[in-house]
Amino acid sequence: MLDDTPNDTRSEVYAELAAVGPYGVHPGHALITMVEPHPGHEYAYNRWYEDDHYYAGAMAMPWMYTGRRWVATRDLQLLRYPEKSAVAQPVTAGCYISTYWVTDGRYDDHMKWTVGINKRLNRDGRVYQDRTHVFTAFQDHEATVYRDGAAGPRDFHALDHPYAGLVVEVVDAESPDRRAELLEWLRSRHLPERLAGSPAAMVTVFRPTPLPGDRMTYVKQVEGVDTRLTLLWFLEADPRECWDPYFTGLDDPVAETGLGRVELVAPFIPTVPGTDRYVDRLR
Repeated sequence: MLDDTPNDTRSEVYAELAAVGPYGVHPGHALITMVEPHPGHEYAYNRWYEDDHYYAGAMAMPWMYTGRRWVATRDLQLLRYPEKSAVAQPVTAGCYISTYWVTDGRYDDHMKWTVGINKRLNRDGRVYQDRTHVFTAFQDHEATVYRDGAAGPRDFHALDHPYAGLVVEVVDAESPDRRAELLEWLRSRHLPERLAGSPAAMVTVFRPTPLPGDRMTYVKQVEGVDTRLTLLWFLEADPRECWDPYFTGLDDPVAETGLGRVELVAPFIPTVPGTDRYVDRLR
């Protein structure tokens, strides 16, 4: 039985663990978590997440090697579509989103740690309850499409490079057996055409994986595991400055293929860590 004291760190096994297993830099997996703080709790939630949870509940964990937090002020929320979204009800729900990369091949190792640490944080009263998880899922990396080919930052740089905006696009295939066809169309045709000349430097594509059965009860099980793809568009400009024509109408080409439908297109800008900037512009 483990000794549950702060001084019991099991330091002797760290060198042993570091000597085995994958340790590349590529983002084999991601945690993407879109959250809505309850009305009246915006400032308290923001301080809890930035001052504690971003670190203790994410970046301090093994194999989660980079992260970034983004915010949608009210004017950005009002740009979202479609109005009837299978992801967010209403479509404006979820004013904060955090994105994290997990080392390729280390998903199972990371999950063991994250389940354990979140149980501990919850037991110790370090989990802020006045919030709703709108769209939270661990996801496996499927593809990255670059606007400029080999030039510029790679996907493993994406959460550290000072991108000015993020557009989150969620697409559902018509059926599980058509997701691979949808992915190939996105990767080889749609995304290269849409990226050309746009302010988006890259798009990363992920597919969600089920959350473990022993997850925290306040996080609902992932929907669309067999049909869904999540696209993250990394922008070199504020999304409000380039929304039209680059990001309006993303749903039409998908619908025209008959392969699937867009369930969310949502723009964000990066938060400024350690500050409450934008908190007064959420409602």
